[in-house]
Amino acid sequence: MSIYTAIATSAGRDARAVSSDGKLDVKLAMQKELGGDGEGTNPEQLFAAGYAACFASAMRLVGAQQKLDVADASVTAEIGLSPNGKGGFQLEATLRVELPDSIAPEAAKELVEATHQVCPYSNATRGNIPVNLVIE
Repeated sequence: MSIYTAIATSAGRDARAVSSDGKLDVKLAMQKELGGDGEGTNPEQLFAAGYAACFASAMRLVGAQQKLDVADASVTAEIGLSPNGKGGFQLEATLRVELPDSIAPEAAKELVEATHQVCPYSNATRGNIPVNLVIE
């Protein structure tokens, strides 16, 4: 049983996406790289924002468990869209994690790898799309 369910509706890449509570209401547009005008956001940008926020929140949880101060940490998600060779498309993700200099490299690696096991987006993508973790 879910502890929370987000609900959103859209008619496609050249439409709007609206959440059931009205808190999200964005204009979508096909990317210029896909032949569109690029005059709105797109599903890949929304996915990148969600993954970055989710991973950063999960890292705060794991950081607290490991007694590491990650208050100044940030996560940048890059979501790539490419042909899958079968007439469709596939995604790939790179998560760029910026941590405070006070966290030693080995501790940073352990933190990011542990977070990747906790984050719901990481758990959803595992085995489905490549996810590259980069500590910057």
